[in-house]
Amino acid sequence: MNTTETTPKTDLKALTKDELTHFCSELGLQSFRADQIFQWMYQKGVSDFEDMTNLSKDLREKLRDIATVNRIKPVQQQESKDGTIKFLFQLNDKEEEYKIEAVLIPDFFADGAARRLTVCVSSQVGCVFGCAFCATGKMGLFRNLTHGEIVDQVQYINDLAEEKYGKKITNIVYMGMGEPLHNYKAIVNSAHIISDPLSIELSPKRITVSTVGLTKQIKKLADDQEEFNLAISLHAPTDDKRDKIMPINSSMNLESLEDAVKHYYKATDKSITYEYLLFDNFNDSPQDARDLAKIVKWVPSKVNIIMYNNVAGVELKRAREERLNDFMRELIKNDVRATVRRSRGDDIDAGCGQLAIREGAPKGKTMAKS
Repeated sequence: MNTTETTPKTDLKALTKDELTHFCSELGLQSFRADQIFQWMYQKGVSDFEDMTNLSKDLREKLRDIATVNRIKPVQQQESKDGTIKFLFQLNDKEEEYKIEAVLIPDFFADGAARRLTVCVSSQVGCVFGCAFCATGKMGLFRNLTHGEIVDQVQYINDLAEEKYGKKITNIVYMGMGEPLHNYKAIVNSAHIISDPLSIELSPKRITVSTVGLTKQIKKLADDQEEFNLAISLHAPTDDKRDKIMPINSSMNLESLEDAVKHYYKATDKSITYEYLLFDNFNDSPQDARDLAKIVKWVPSKVNIIMYNNVAGVELKRAREERLNDFMRELIKNDVRATVRRSRGDDIDAGCGQLAIREGAPKGKTMAKS
């Protein structure tokens, strides 16, 4: 008995720009056709080939037969009283109902107009690194996102920002679900697409990629001369304390992080941002501030002190105001450039992974000890 196997369609959003050009070349098309398709997908947000009106009818029919343009689907949205908007997206997996989150964080002028519109995007479904304070870490890791799925988050929220605020997004941070540098190729490709003139055209200087401290990948960013900014999720200023809340520190401690950071600065001449969640009676003492100051002096750096969004089931809690004030005074004494970032979206599930967990996400792979 003969069986006919159907050749799977190529998802054009899973291709890099160079791969898309090659795909079109294989069809006997000139390179400008790849630019047209790229622009339709990433600048105009089109996923139906029929809507790509500057392509011939025959080409549109051909593409419909052999290719597809997958898009993630928004399934839930929460808006905080402070303007923060949390999004839950459904991915296109056939066998699993994977969901990811992204957040729009607006900053306003005194007259209420939007000054800065920051999008926080996810890079993985869950996370393997199991940090004690992180809701996503409780999920474990299921899979990496493609660069197309990362860009989709930005596209969808950018369209909403233009409709709601009359302006495009101004900044992107890879600080959502997952460890971005654990999905190195996809985050680099997505950042390149986002900054492309035929796409959203956001300057790489307005894109920040965060990491828990994957030293090999930090060095690779430097060697690859990637133009976006680097932030390191530090959250504790000594190995002893970092070991207690971040399992990664047992294999990549502060000494190895220092080596990577110095390599990065030497290769790029770019400063580092350290993210430091302030936890009550854990990492918020004057001595912690002095220890943090030593790390900041490795290379030119600044610190974002982040007031923690408390997560159900997590023992660590947000530091009290008086302890924050003492901590900041000590940093100032030690000439540390630091900014306090207040919690946003406290009245919704704004912490990364909180909404997905509430949706009943199963358990994936994790470094965290049971």
